Amino acid sequence: MEPTARPLLFGLFRRTSPPVFAASALVMFGLVVFVLRDPARAETVFAQVQLFIGVHFGWVYRFTVTAVLAFAILLLVSRHGRIRLGRPDEKPSFSFTAWFAMMFSAGMGIGLLFWSVSEPLTHFLEPPFADARTRAAAAEAMRYTFFHWGFHAWSVYAVVGLALAYFGFRRGLPLTIRSALFPLLGRRVFSWPGHVIDVVAVCATMFGVATSLGLGVIQLNAGLAYLTGFPVAVGVQIAIIAVITSLATISVVRGLDRGIRMLSQLNLAIAGALLVAVLLLGPTIFLFDFFGQTLGQYLQHIVGMSLWADVLRDSDWQRQWTTFYWAWWISWSPFVGMFVARVSRGRTIRQFLLGTVGAASGATLFWLSIFGGTGIWLEMVQDAGIAADAAADVSRGLFLMLEQLPLSTLLATVATLSLVTFFVTSSDSGSFVIDIITAGGDPDPPKAQRVFWSIMEGTIAATLLLGGGLEALQTATIVSGLPFAIILLLLCAGLWRSLQREAEQGALADPDVGEPLPSKAEARERERKAQSGRPANELEPGAGGPAAGGNP
Repeated sequence: MEPTARPLLFGLFRRTSPPVFAASALVMFGLVVFVLRDPARAETVFAQVQLFIGVHFGWVYRFTVTAVLAFAILLLVSRHGRIRLGRPDEKPSFSFTAWFAMMFSAGMGIGLLFWSVSEPLTHFLEPPFADARTRAAAAEAMRYTFFHWGFHAWSVYAVVGLALAYFGFRRGLPLTIRSALFPLLGRRVFSWPGHVIDVVAVCATMFGVATSLGLGVIQLNAGLAYLTGFPVAVGVQIAIIAVITSLATISVVRGLDRGIRMLSQLNLAIAGALLVAVLLLGPTIFLFDFFGQTLGQYLQHIVGMSLWADVLRDSDWQRQWTTFYWAWWISWSPFVGMFVARVSRGRTIRQFLLGTVGAASGATLFWLSIFGGTGIWLEMVQDAGIAADAAADVSRGLFLMLEQLPLSTLLATVATLSLVTFFVTSSDSGSFVIDIITAGGDPDPPKAQRVFWSIMEGTIAATLLLGGGLEALQTATIVSGLPFAIILLLLCAGLWRSLQREAEQGALADPDVGEPLPSKAEARERERKAQSGRPANELEPGAGGPAAGGNP
């Protein structure tokens, strides 16, 4: 072996959980080979799998997401809301602005730009119940858009993140998905059942992020075509993925504080500027009124929409929309949950839930009202005729709307820049999370692994585009979300059981391990020893480890 190759390979496997790393990488390589051998056949298989799961297992996604939202509300109002994610005297590691910027960029990312105009306009043309192109259709379109992007989505993220932060920072377990099931499985989470759980989490994260990246590059290609006349083609999209993946790799190698945090804040600033511009240049008064009205209707109908099963109509509407979204949020939840947990040390459970399910949901719904409301206003009041084109090619919806406003070229340029920064933050955050899981919960995984998973994300996104485009991306999300839905329900049970035991036995005694949490000095010493060569996944529960000591 060449001498220069040894440091790279050593860095790739140093502080790695070999079963999780190897199994996850094998699944990814298998998918790449399957698609590249016969893209046409892969496209057919993806379509058949998506239809089968949507028809036979759609109820699993509906039940899981609704149950998780109810669980998040229960935690918010319970006595456990005062518990701090860390030691009782710890303060938050990041300011609220930095925390919110990283959380929002990771949680919504490219998808919010991709669908914020096209989804309401598509529902306006094909509403689930109302007559198309009516005022009732407009109200229903925005209500279901809120439903798909609001409290349900953020509650899935919040519960996963909360469980990881609680068991990692308060119980001293490794910062991996398996740790949240320790109250149910005991020490078996450190053997093959735990490996399976983490592999499922890695695959769900990879396919969820790859779906977002695939959607983003399709829209970015549309933006470049609008601004410069760039051709819209799969080859161009793969080239864009290569460039963006390179930028994301640089960011993730720089780390959480110097790379991801700074880029997330820049991202939020650009998106905020675009939001304000559309609000002021569009029908401002109408948009404020529309937001208030839609929010009221959303809250009024949220229970009925959550329990609707679409069994009395010959319709594919719910399978094509709601099932896909619920699977997408579930598959993204290991990624967003892990990332949000990583930056949330020192906050209480109630602060955590109010910031995620409350503030982040509110920002998301306001964004949808401004962009989606402007699109509907242009269609209904101005008769701009953009709805049909947006429904036919959802990647163009945002730019079709911006084209109708003053300073359209400048707005499209800012939107394209925002797409790039969302693209990079989604990719670097996703690879950073996968690094942590495959490194056995090490919050500062080796840089060689960061590079490996960042490149793999771009490769998977490009492969899925070759294997069927948007439908292949949606299928990957739906398939990967199904097994993790079961893990998510078990995670809720494990978190509640541990919180109940803590309330009964005291804040600092670990009810599952029977040992007190280490002091800060002890945690730092154990972290130093762990990083000197002992894999994080071999640490005993309650022994602190990298997840228990030091600031993120």
